Amino acid sequence: MRSIWNGAISFGLVSIPVKLVNATENHSVSFRQVHAADGGRIRYRKVCELEEKEVTQSEIGKAYEDADGSMIPITDDDLAALPLPTTKTIEIVAFVPASAIDPLQMDTAYYLSVNGAPAAKPYTLLREALKRSDRVAVAKFALRGRERLGMLRVVDEVITMHGLLWPDEIREPEGVAPQTDVAVREAELDLADALMNTLGEVDLDSLHDDYREAVESMIAAKVEGGGELPEHAPAEGEGGKVIDLMAALEGSVRAAREARGEGAEEPSGEEARVTPIKGRRAASSPKSSGGTKKSTSTAAKKTAAKKTAAKSTSTAAKKSASRSTAKSTSSGEKKPAAKKSTQRKRSSA
Repeated sequence: MRSIWNGAISFGLVSIPVKLVNATENHSVSFRQVHAADGGRIRYRKVCELEEKEVTQSEIGKAYEDADGSMIPITDDDLAALPLPTTKTIEIVAFVPASAIDPLQMDTAYYLSVNGAPAAKPYTLLREALKRSDRVAVAKFALRGRERLGMLRVVDEVITMHGLLWPDEIREPEGVAPQTDVAVREAELDLADALMNTLGEVDLDSLHDDYREAVESMIAAKVEGGGELPEHAPAEGEGGKVIDLMAALEGSVRAAREARGEGAEEPSGEEARVTPIKGRRAASSPKSSGGTKKSTSTAAKKTAAKKTAAKSTSTAAKKSASRSTAKSTSSGEKKPAAKKSTQRKRSSA
């Protein structure tokens, strides 16, 4: 790999000659600007405003634009004369826990390679010291005309340096967070935890740029003679619209489990159970439906039994009333006969 900077790491009185190598690369597909009418390239030419003619790179210098618009020339000799000890040195100023570095400060990453055989011993010493201390080194260095902040750490037996933004380059997040008070229920947090547990971990090496692959496939199809372009997969769902947060969380947990081949069972054990939102009808499971049907049947049987009992009671009451009426009728017929017999006895006397 080609180095972009040569210098030394200053570790107290120890100097370690190193070369700076880019640790990352950009794989994005780049495009050129063209004239839409005929496909001609659109190029930017460096033109002097005073002479109105194009100038070469060797004729171009640096200048600072003052508030009134005037240009103050700055030469390479002016910059080289600055009392900046980090011009060719990565100066370590402190060793701190990695947690002390805010990820917002992270910038470009570099590999630090030894520059010559004599640098191997001090390089290895610094690497092993960083490993054993479980800390990172904060350093200052100069690159491309400005002093920068850096963080040194060990990755796969190599000392790497992450460029850091200066603290005053991090903007305050004013007005970014929601400005209204929002209450989050325990049930929603439980479902969010269940979703996090279900998604689990991922092998970062398995992730890739789907958009870049789609662009490359589209370009390949055009190069082959304007063949059919790859089919566009429709976007799933309605991005940004969450009508029912609980339903969205429940669906996410189910989808994540199905993707991992775990089925769509309800969360159990330490995982959260689905808690229906008040006022929203929860879907009944087959088991609960069966229980409802059984209880309905039992209630129907009890009602029928009550009706039968009432009918039997009514019938019994009618029979009793009929018997009572018949008895009273029979008693009424016998009484006049007794009276008639008495009258006959009195006549004979």
